Amino acid sequence: QVQVVESGGGLVQAGGSLRLSCAFSGRVFSIDAMSWYRQAPGKQRELVARITGGGSTNYEDSVKGRFTISRDNAKNTVYLQMSSLKPEDAAVYYCNAALTYYSGSPYLSHWGQGTQVTVSS
Repeated sequence: QVQVVESGGGLVQAGGSLRLSCAFSGRVFSIDAMSWYRQAPGKQRELVARITGGGSTNYEDSVKGRFTISRDNAKNTVYLQMSSLKPEDAAVYYCNAALTYYSGSPYLSHWGQGTQVTVSS
């Protein structure tokens, strides 16, 4: 099976920074795209940032220039560096990865358990 461990959330003042981490372990052969999503109360889950297996990135417009997604393929880990945080960034943040269990198997989506980010004004 695949284990997913998210960490790094917490309470921060507006203008502050946080770094989220998400590690995939266990039955992982390879990982393609890795992403971060967020869901605020009463809102739909939205894509925040995505990084492909080749390292290309894309961001939701409101976080461009403030958030940076990166990955460490040796550790099967994806990061989200968040700076200049705003109250509207507050949400539960979820990581996601498309991964395979063995060579030739299809890529399957796996989610982290979510980590709360709270931004005080």
